Amino acid sequence: MSKKLAYVAVLIGAILWGTTGTAQTFMPSTIAPLTIASTRLAVGGFTLLLALLLMKKISVRGWPWKLTIIAGLAMALFQFCFFSSVRLTGVAIGTVVAIGSAPIFSGILEWVLLKKKPTKNWMIATVLSIVGCILLFSDKEGMVVNPLGVVLSLGAGLMFAVYTLFNKKMLKQVDAVPAVAITFSISAAVLLPFLFTSSKEGILTVPGIVGTLYLGIAATSIAYIIFSFGLQRISSSSAVTLSLAEPLTAAVLSFFVVGERLAFVSWIGVALLLGGIVVLTFGGSKEEKEMEMKAEIGM
Repeated sequence: MSKKLAYVAVLIGAILWGTTGTAQTFMPSTIAPLTIASTRLAVGGFTLLLALLLMKKISVRGWPWKLTIIAGLAMALFQFCFFSSVRLTGVAIGTVVAIGSAPIFSGILEWVLLKKKPTKNWMIATVLSIVGCILLFSDKEGMVVNPLGVVLSLGAGLMFAVYTLFNKKMLKQVDAVPAVAITFSISAAVLLPFLFTSSKEGILTVPGIVGTLYLGIAATSIAYIIFSFGLQRISSSSAVTLSLAEPLTAAVLSFFVVGERLAFVSWIGVALLLGGIVVLTFGGSKEEKEMEMKAEIGM
């Protein structure tokens, strides 16, 4: 897979994640957010794992368990922190802080742990995308800045960055499909207790079942498999920045499908987000290639 196709793959994964909010609007509102989070991981992880086991397409011999467990726990904590922060401080603040802080945390982690300095294109794209994300949600009503909610949002951003970094390390040793299956099965097992403590009313209705299957299969299994295929070829910081296509997709779908209003400032945010994605997709691959060539000749 070429670098540009890798960027596109990560982008497609993020777009699929962005359909989550719209899909939830067609599900009964009585289903608690943490119930949705845990069931989507269970459907996405356990179903894929069972299918691979039945086809004998997975082997745990020599499996990088340390990396997988860290990635699985990070994803489970991301789900918990994000949905808890949204409950405390609202969708707008929770989303902006969590999704907007993830690229920053990812860049810092790569710099500290991998000694890999952020590229110029990454910094430009990240700034454009974060500002765009802030403007996208700045017009939302009823915004409440809850300190604990903001801390949990930052925790969610950090956990997504940790998941991406360790998932990339894992993908150097194993294939993407079994990696997603085992990682998300671990995440689902960690979040399983929430199925017994959160509201499940409406989960067994037709909209509840269809929505859960879509979220588990399309917005989780397929999305993260495609994301992982792309992640194998690009840096984790670039992948996390491209994941800002998620709120962009959610906003566009909310306007065209759900019928929500987007103010002029929100459309500016959309434009900046698109700008950041274009800069990273077309400029990032060229810049990373040049850096690789310099490293090979010892410059």
